[in-house]
Amino acid sequence: MYLADYHVHSTGSPDGHLTMVEMARQGVERGLDEICFTDHVDTLHWGTTIPCSDYDWASAQHQYDEAAEQWGGRIRLKLGAELGEAYLGFDRAAHLLDTAPPLDFIIASVHMSRDENGWFDLFYIDGDRDDAYYHAVIDAYLEQELKLAQWGRFSVLGHLTLPIRCINELRGRNISFRPHMAQVEEILRTIIPKGLGIECNTNRGNTPLPDADILTLYRQLGGEIITLGSDAHIAEHLGCAIEARQELLRQCGFRYFTTFNRMKPSFQAL
Repeated sequence: MYLADYHVHSTGSPDGHLTMVEMARQGVERGLDEICFTDHVDTLHWGTTIPCSDYDWASAQHQYDEAAEQWGGRIRLKLGAELGEAYLGFDRAAHLLDTAPPLDFIIASVHMSRDENGWFDLFYIDGDRDDAYYHAVIDAYLEQELKLAQWGRFSVLGHLTLPIRCINELRGRNISFRPHMAQVEEILRTIIPKGLGIECNTNRGNTPLPDADILTLYRQLGGEIITLGSDAHIAEHLGCAIEARQELLRQCGFRYFTTFNRMKPSFQAL
């Protein structure tokens, strides 16, 4: 079984806790075969709605080179990025990518939605609203996912059902994604012909993002490119549930999952 974690954050992310060297060492200790570092590269300054078009790529490359020098003989290491909120400024997103060193992989992610008060980070969603409110927030979130899908400058869409984590797991609600499947299908039908994929985010062992219904739909529609990522920000979560989610992919009809090298997919048997 080939174990690759394709959603890993280091201190190159504002919310990361370990350097790439430290994460690589943890990967070796946990028996991983491959790690792709995907630190947050955002079109907004962290924690604000202020536009941003710069990222410290030199620091990212330095961290990566150190990790590769120390641990590259024992684990495959790739340099990627989690491109956040590109839909709020595709020009800024393009500039961020144009100024990057050669990358292996790009996750495009939506972490925000909007309501009557404007844009907000889903992790801070109000936990005391009615069901209609949450479904409206999910609708707005998926509208941005579709914009990303139409833009297409990435490898995979990250944690497609992130609102489920923020609404149900963090706020104790029980909101279903099922009423939004038509929007999800439109997104999937947009990316598949472009040779783009989705991530199965292991969500640190909690509900996979997305879960079996969307994974199965993606496969039935002809989707083949799918990565597995823990979204680890600390050592404890690195590689979490990767083996279990490989089994989930098998149950959903997949025969392989995907890794990347210089933006080109490779397929690993499940």
